[in-house]
Amino acid sequence: MIRTLLVANRGEIACRVMDTARRLGIETVAVYSDADADALHARQADRAVRIGPPVAAESYLNIGAVMAAIAETGADAVHPGYGFLSENAEFAGACAAAGCIFVGPSAAAIRAMGSKIEAKHLVADAGTPVVPGYLGDDQDPDVLAAKAREIGFPLLIKASAGGGGRGMRRVDDAENFAAALDGARREATAAFGDDRVLLERLILKPKHIEVQVLGDTHGNMVYLFERDCSMQRRHQKVVEEAPGPTVSAALRTTMGEAAVRAARAIDYVGAGTVEFITEDDDFYFMEMNTRLQVEHPVTEAVLGLDLVELQLRIAAGEPIPFAQEDLEIDGHAIEVRVYAENPKRNFLPSSGKLHRVNWPNGVRVDAGVETGSDVPVHYDPMMAKVIAHAPDRPAAIAALRRALRQTEIVGVEHNVGYLANILAHAEFGRGTYTTALAEDAATSMAPPDSPVPLLLAVASLVVVPGDASPWAAADGFQLNLPHAQRLRLRRNRENLEVRVTKTGSSCRIEGLDGAHDVCGIALRGNRIEARIDGEPARASVYPIGDNVFVVSDGATERIEQQRLAVSDFRSIANPQGNVAAPMPGAITAVAVSEGDLVKAGQTLMVLEAMKMEHTIVAPGDGKVATINVSAGERVDEGTELLALEDQ
Repeated sequence: MIRTLLVANRGEIACRVMDTARRLGIETVAVYSDADADALHARQADRAVRIGPPVAAESYLNIGAVMAAIAETGADAVHPGYGFLSENAEFAGACAAAGCIFVGPSAAAIRAMGSKIEAKHLVADAGTPVVPGYLGDDQDPDVLAAKAREIGFPLLIKASAGGGGRGMRRVDDAENFAAALDGARREATAAFGDDRVLLERLILKPKHIEVQVLGDTHGNMVYLFERDCSMQRRHQKVVEEAPGPTVSAALRTTMGEAAVRAARAIDYVGAGTVEFITEDDDFYFMEMNTRLQVEHPVTEAVLGLDLVELQLRIAAGEPIPFAQEDLEIDGHAIEVRVYAENPKRNFLPSSGKLHRVNWPNGVRVDAGVETGSDVPVHYDPMMAKVIAHAPDRPAAIAALRRALRQTEIVGVEHNVGYLANILAHAEFGRGTYTTALAEDAATSMAPPDSPVPLLLAVASLVVVPGDASPWAAADGFQLNLPHAQRLRLRRNRENLEVRVTKTGSSCRIEGLDGAHDVCGIALRGNRIEARIDGEPARASVYPIGDNVFVVSDGATERIEQQRLAVSDFRSIANPQGNVAAPMPGAITAVAVSEGDLVKAGQTLMVLEAMKMEHTIVAPGDGKVATINVSAGERVDEGTELLALEDQ
């Protein structure tokens, strides 16, 4: 068995791999960047080695730095997790050359499946159906445009060298093809260092079904059934489940055998995933991920296996300890991905310190953060995965919804409320949803913009916990008169001013969408209860600096109490057409020049943050007066990018 395992990754997957390694008596080594010096994965390992600055290209993607850490620690094996170097053939080859076991397939197998174009040729020759499209070597834009017209619209442009939705664009007509191609290539180059693309016919009612395969060095190969990963937003998976709710026994067998043929075509060793796109009973090969998948826990739950343990044992030369006929599905499992992002601001990633993290009981949580952790801007914003396993699908959905309601995250924006709304959606409940559901039902799945969290935040600000005496408040109390005060607040980047009139344990709050009566306010520790306009309301409130975080049923609202300043009044009275960065990141493209006339919604710049591109658009018609940044420059949240003059 392996003696010392270096985990060449970070976050929840690094913690998850180390959990299994420790159970097997294997010493663990973490690597970390300067941004992760105090990260959970670095503290959980037996040893931790710094590999570079925060930028991934200089740390987690730096093969030389990781190889130096392997040499320094004497690790006899390395687990790459997923993302970063997990599907890098050069890294796998370097490990082999150094006599270090790479827990995964050979460099040749990674290389064979690393190009979507070459992979589709390979599996088609092995008898696995592929989506109609263009897989040619000629990458001239004019040739690609001509091939697109032959395939027909709508279609997908996909990066050849990677996955996860990066370098992928949907194109609905020929007019928008060139711009989409430029964006896909730019994102593919940034993410994978390779701008080659392929074109695919767009399946209009698709399900994304993937099959987990497992191969060893003794010639054994099995499939561990399927996962439905159709709940996606921007081509990235949000919810995954096993087994697929619409997959028949016959289709399960047919897809499983096709997946095994594809894996055998490259002599695959280890855990891998063959991804298919399906429509009714038709299925087509999309790609093979030559690594562990984010969603592997749902397969583990329904089969009672530990895939990381199997990876380690296979890497050490042991055979798979069971045959295909030994495998049976037990119940149903569903996983949700908890991201640091703001669903109310088009899912912009969020970063910062986590002042409180409370994960639910009774379900599995694979987390890479805890109370006090930092969520850095440099990496993928996924903080954790929550997985529920139950005897059937309705019970699994119910258990996961309960778990999300128990979750508390304070300090960054997050998507827990959004995930709960997905699980409550009728079409998700039926299991017939396609990859289009998240976009089609975006409005109904978005967390409601309720006034209740703000009202509870205001109530918590004007109540003095544990002492109802007016002498304890020091807040303008006047004898025999109701206590009235004005508060200036900020919520979801919107400035609000409210008037609060307090009498005893009740108050009247004016200035939102009217007036609200908040009665019977009881603040016990961090729990607040009240009746708002006669309806009961309760939540947890956490005052942090000028912010009050209100947590209810898993969702968190951040309410900021503003400090009045002369500059604030000037900016409100005389608003300017300044465009600021919505979050920290790097400017990857500037689409306008000084003096250009632009229309509302026109692209001004492209900002890359947390491994995704975000388009900065004009807030209105105007003329570009000044441009303050250039492509390649890193900016902080709030940095003024350019100024528009009203025309």
